[in-house]
Amino acid sequence: MTKKLFLYAIAAVTALQSVAAQPRLIVQIVVGSMRGEDLDRYAENFGEGGFRRLTEGGTVYTDSRYDYLQTTTPVSLATLTTGAMPSTHGVIGSCWVDYTTNKVIELTAGRRGPGAYNLIAPTLSETLLQHAPGSRSVTVAAEAVSAVVMAGRAGEVFWLDSARCDWVTSPYYAPAVPEWIDRSNRERYNLSYISTEWRTLLERGRYLNTRNYDIALAGKSRKEKDLNGSGRLKLTDDFERLLYTPAGNTAVLGLAKQAIAQYKLGDDKVPDLLNICLDAPRRISEAYGPESIEVEDMYYRLDRDLADFLTFVFAQVKDGNAMVVLTSDHGTSPSYDAGPGDADRFNPRQFEVIVNGFLNVRYGVGDWVVEYCDRSVWLNHNLIYERGLNLAEVQNEVAIFAMQFSGISHALAATAMRTSYFGSGYARRMQNSFYPRRSGDVILNLMPGWIEEQERCWSMSGSMYGYDTEVPLVFYGKGAGMQRVNRRVDMTAVAPTLARLAGIREPAASEGGALAEIVDL
Repeated sequence: MTKKLFLYAIAAVTALQSVAAQPRLIVQIVVGSMRGEDLDRYAENFGEGGFRRLTEGGTVYTDSRYDYLQTTTPVSLATLTTGAMPSTHGVIGSCWVDYTTNKVIELTAGRRGPGAYNLIAPTLSETLLQHAPGSRSVTVAAEAVSAVVMAGRAGEVFWLDSARCDWVTSPYYAPAVPEWIDRSNRERYNLSYISTEWRTLLERGRYLNTRNYDIALAGKSRKEKDLNGSGRLKLTDDFERLLYTPAGNTAVLGLAKQAIAQYKLGDDKVPDLLNICLDAPRRISEAYGPESIEVEDMYYRLDRDLADFLTFVFAQVKDGNAMVVLTSDHGTSPSYDAGPGDADRFNPRQFEVIVNGFLNVRYGVGDWVVEYCDRSVWLNHNLIYERGLNLAEVQNEVAIFAMQFSGISHALAATAMRTSYFGSGYARRMQNSFYPRRSGDVILNLMPGWIEEQERCWSMSGSMYGYDTEVPLVFYGKGAGMQRVNRRVDMTAVAPTLARLAGIREPAASEGGALAEIVDL
């Protein structure tokens, strides 16, 4: 064999090995508000087929984090699916202000229903469908924003309708849901997941957490519960009964299973992608706090649902040739009332009124503050220019004034983040969340443990602290060995890693590096 033929043979063998290493189906599961420590904390009460199947048989990254301030669901889902920081992918929250019109822009809102109208960076789903002809991408979530951000501009995308708890899509993606979903909707199948009462799965002595509100402890009569349980939520409709109980997880995973079967995901050699976002854990964590039995019981029930789902996936896909990655959009803060006394909370509406009053005194009466959202303040640029004021000076004055409020540890003006580079510390994380065309004029960082005062919210995400930024990251299945990796991993690495597994180029705006333990670099 000549040297040239030998090299061709080596290249052919390498190409065949690369194809053989590609999973037929990649499943990305995002558990809302799951802290990095939760998989180990509750492991003793998990069964063998769910979370422990993943952690004991796959590659576990023990120090995986988001490296920015705005650790909220749409922002982090965009990071997961684009491989980019918010400063690049442009999702800085669920809404922002158009500085020319002073109108609030909703991330996924459009005249034809929810869609990726305001997404900028291409997602893994879009990239797969563009570069792997014959592939499929399906995204399932309880909430429309979660589904749209994970999917991007392409694929089959489904979420729950708040009126009837039906599975829906929007004309942005398809004229209507497929017939098999329509049939399920007509039968009101999702309502079968809702229980009349949420009772603990295990006996009370097996729970690590001690605070309980609306859940009935096993072995306790309803009368005892009424006497001893304080109660917290009044769920007014079926949609809330899904989102604020473990039934929401069961419904989402149930549709994901149907999607695998109906679309024949993983049925051929062209890789397919299934995105799953579980929003119920986030709602439950916010409403009851991470210290609650409600959150703990939700994990135990999710563990059983996950075991059933994993069994289905690896039985359905030929030769079990699938890759499952499990992670979270963010963690969550301690409950504000978890200590000896209730902690103070930051009041956004009060802050907005006082800042506007300060600017009234300083520059004359006017509607100076257009909007406050997610620790960001948008000022009225038109009014500032009409009064002949310097925008940077007004921003700086608001930032300095904001530092007088209890609970605010840092405040940075937009001009400072546009004109300076912060290479370390809190300012770097704030700058990583900053997108000049959309971000507010002043960005705030609250002190550790502080959250905003909101209805139905005892715990919250959206900070740069470890309880929000550190999340689980586990790869299981085709190409993932049994190992624990203790080095620091940035969550921008997930999308490029999955792209390499699928044999396609990384999403165009991706900034992260693929993980060497999963793919050959």
